[in-house]
Amino acid sequence: MQRSRNPWVRATALLAVCGLFSACQLPKAGPSKSEILAGSVTEGGNAFVIEVDDRVARETAAVPQFGFSQAFRNAQNVAADTVRPGDILSLTVWENVDDGLLTSEAGGATSLDQMEVDGEGYIFVPYAGRLRAAGQTTEQLRSQIAEKLQEQTPDPQVQVRREAGNGSAVSLTGTIGAPGLYPIEQPTRTLSGMLANAGGVAVASDIALVTVIRNGHKGTIWYDDLFRYPSTDIALRGGDRILVEQDSRSYIALGATGGQSRVTFDTQDLSALEALAQVGGLQPLSSDPTGIFILRNERQDIARKVMGRADLQGEQRMIYVLNLTAPNGLFVARDFVIRDDDTIYVTEAPYAQWTKSISLIAGGLTPVANVATLTGN
Repeated sequence: MQRSRNPWVRATALLAVCGLFSACQLPKAGPSKSEILAGSVTEGGNAFVIEVDDRVARETAAVPQFGFSQAFRNAQNVAADTVRPGDILSLTVWENVDDGLLTSEAGGATSLDQMEVDGEGYIFVPYAGRLRAAGQTTEQLRSQIAEKLQEQTPDPQVQVRREAGNGSAVSLTGTIGAPGLYPIEQPTRTLSGMLANAGGVAVASDIALVTVIRNGHKGTIWYDDLFRYPSTDIALRGGDRILVEQDSRSYIALGATGGQSRVTFDTQDLSALEALAQVGGLQPLSSDPTGIFILRNERQDIARKVMGRADLQGEQRMIYVLNLTAPNGLFVARDFVIRDDDTIYVTEAPYAQWTKSISLIAGGLTPVANVATLTGN
């Protein structure tokens, strides 16, 4: 009689365990596919759930666009010998008379070194007076000084040499080979020349951003664009501040992936397929390839295009769904562009939950043991 009850007892214990599992959630990495879909606007939630196809991938493919304004691009190269406030000038004067203005013997030379051009652009030369130097070439300034001195000494010979000073210097900071203050000289009149002079960028060139700040205005470009588009290699001006930094965009990867973390972009354009590869891809025994979600606060203009609704106002919560098992699923995932602050969440496959249940039963859970003990088995 006891043996005949054993099958019923085992079945009762199994039903009790199944009931326990249905009442208690099994451990999991996050919400299931059905739980996320239940948050759709159509289900009373507050997010639009959109299955990604070729059209959606095209409408959402927005990559940050950088560039310089026309004011930056139209600035002409400053002549290498043009004098600017802050420059340091050295003058040498020869006179052909004994006991000249500046010399004590005929043919003697007098040197006037380290003459700084003041903030208003002027210098002082003995017997020539206060002269405007800024905006002139060294040759123009030489002629002006000689003309002034000639009024008091016959046929003076003048030589002017210029050293770039603070007034014609730019500052370079950030991830640059050698940050510092650099003068604008013949080889460094353009942005690319100045960056090269400072040792180049210290991060991968395809994710390096270069920002130039001038008179309260700024422009930013990708470092690679300096060589891809020559028009971005702008002429520099004294006082420019140049900042080089690594692309700071990132996304969050969660769920059944090879890694769960905040991940920085390693390319200018990052697709969903590349982002998954960055974190180790899908897990063969746990990931659901039909349940890959990208959560995003979508821009108003893109949200309107995707939803086909002109009444949407402001950013919209969007949940994009990728199904890698669809006929062109891999192509769509390759074309779907990941953007800054996106969250990629991969759900667990139903098989993974079932496997957990079987493992817990086979592992001799305490509830099972208690049922067996109470039934005398």
